[in-house]
Amino acid sequence: MKRRGIARSAFFNLRASTAILFCAGAACSVLSATLLAFFHQEASSKFSQRTLSFSERVAYQRAIEDVYWRHRIWPNERRDPKPSLGSVMSQAQLEKKVAAYLRDSEMLQRFRNGPITADQLQAEMDRMASHTKDPDVLPEIFQALGNNAFVIAECLARPVWGGGADGSTI
Repeated sequence: MKRRGIARSAFFNLRASTAILFCAGAACSVLSATLLAFFHQEASSKFSQRTLSFSERVAYQRAIEDVYWRHRIWPNERRDPKPSLGSVMSQAQLEKKVAAYLRDSEMLQRFRNGPITADQLQAEMDRMASHTKDPDVLPEIFQALGNNAFVIAECLARPVWGGGADGSTI
């Protein structure tokens, strides 16, 4: 009698686990669809001849790095508390990272004999939204960038599209 209860319990746990995985997959699909819709809606109105200054780009890069740092796991073996982002990444490092992705972007534009277009940046944002490795982080980054499609394109998509300083993806 006891074996039958265990078998039935295992069956229901398997069904519950399957349902949870299905719902998690559906949630990721909904998130991707929502982000794609957001980008397409915002992109046409936000992409213009506007440019960002170097200091604005550095400030936005700090906001991106801050989100990444908050999500970085601190090893249990480490007895010391997780340090602040400022103590592990200097202003000079942020500036170097921004300068590198701007330089890479400029070289790519010269090689292609033309600028990186809004459509190309939009395609990169679409790719990020649909293939993100961590669907919880991407919306936080968007929020840190003020949910501004132009800023997201320039400070998140351009570094990745142009090869970026570290080539990292979300």
